Amino acid sequence: MNQMTKPETEAHPQRWLALVLLLAGGFMNIMDVSVVNVALPRLQEVFHATSSQIEWVAAAYVLAFALGLLPLGRLGDRVGRKHMFLTGIAAFTFFSATCGMATNMEMLIVSRVLQGISSAMIMPQILASVQFIFPPRERMHAFSYFGLSAGLASIAGPVAGGLLIGANLFDLGWRWIFLINVPVGLIVIAAGLRILPHIAGHANVRNDWGGIVLASVTVFCLAFPLVEGHSLGWPTWAFALMALAAPLAIIFAIYENSRSRHGKSQLLPLDLLRDTNFSIGSAILMTIFAGAMGGFLPITLFLQQGFAFTPLKAGLTMAPFAVGVLAGSQILRLFGARWARGRIILGALAYCAGMLIMRFIVSGVGDAINPLVFGVPLFFSGIGMNFCIATVMRTAMADVPHKDAGSGSGALQTFQNLGSAFGIAIAGQIFFSTLAAQFAKGAAHHPAFITAMEAAFIFNISAFIAVGILALFMQDPPTPSHAGQSTRQPPVPVEV
Repeated sequence: MNQMTKPETEAHPQRWLALVLLLAGGFMNIMDVSVVNVALPRLQEVFHATSSQIEWVAAAYVLAFALGLLPLGRLGDRVGRKHMFLTGIAAFTFFSATCGMATNMEMLIVSRVLQGISSAMIMPQILASVQFIFPPRERMHAFSYFGLSAGLASIAGPVAGGLLIGANLFDLGWRWIFLINVPVGLIVIAAGLRILPHIAGHANVRNDWGGIVLASVTVFCLAFPLVEGHSLGWPTWAFALMALAAPLAIIFAIYENSRSRHGKSQLLPLDLLRDTNFSIGSAILMTIFAGAMGGFLPITLFLQQGFAFTPLKAGLTMAPFAVGVLAGSQILRLFGARWARGRIILGALAYCAGMLIMRFIVSGVGDAINPLVFGVPLFFSGIGMNFCIATVMRTAMADVPHKDAGSGSGALQTFQNLGSAFGIAIAGQIFFSTLAAQFAKGAAHHPAFITAMEAAFIFNISAFIAVGILALFMQDPPTPSHAGQSTRQPPVPVEV
């Protein structure tokens, strides 16, 4: 293999087409988290499944994904972004097919685990590739499209699931929510082989098996109780596992520091966590997704269980949020790479304003809801969400050297997924406990759901207030003086 050095001033000529392919792969992965929820009642009916089995159809994917992000992100640093991304897409496509062809719950759950692992191969490579193929002045715009894709995928899941199951093409019903990934995956693979750049891996990055074990056990101790705790009634062992994660994280840090002192490769280089923007950015990203997912879940339950919206109608009601995310990506272009902290604070304020208006509207709801009244506040919250995500990701990754980009991206997305799990667990607990208390007091159906939704909004809004406060401690990265100029990263080896 011949190698040459590609200076960062040289932008990849097909970078925008490459971004479309990267985001298409990410879109499938993110959508698969939510699309399956629409089909759970049907799956329980078809397979005569227990409640535990049904929960694991969703939980298995999320848990496997969270556990795989760090080690598979680091593996991408070693073997190369393109190879890892396309291998992950191929595996995800195959296991989507086995999900769609499942003949029993055991086969479906195992396939979902393997889908989650495949997703963990894909997602870290997206941010790491963007960091390489785009010059500094274009990265914010590219990262804003990542935020757009994530927002659209979250909204598209319930809508697409409802449409696919309702269409029932060839009498395949629920199977289409998985089988639709097969043609999309094949297209991404075929186009990716031609368009994605061959970014060489770093052979000196070795496997850190001890770090993999410690990180996996730490993430499991946090993620498993968060995923399963509510459905099991929050037993004592769930809190014990979460408490165990803290000393395990300290042991992991000591172990990685020891490897660093001896010049050995680390699963998560501690230099990343010593970087102010990366460490604070990780905390902000976790808080963003805790707040966002802590908002989506109660709103979905409020609309569907409280006011009998179909999954499709609920998804369309939330669509203005996705439009706001798209608008936010375009507005960010006006800022370039300037005022990173200011954009995060502005985004957090916009999100909070939208949710405060939503809470005010919900407080005045009677026995029926006009979905159109949610349009404006959801739109502004979507703009705020994109401002926060795109800016945080770009700022957190700004100082990450290329050889650690997969590890850094995997770490960011691990924090993101833990934040989502925290948000769902906390907001779900607030919503359901308030709902139960209202019913115990003899409240009618609609007023009980309204009160529960008002309570859940408090967590959602508080999380984004915390995002704005944390942003004050970040540092604005230097603004590139012209296209492609960077003083941050060394040249990168590229296969030719």
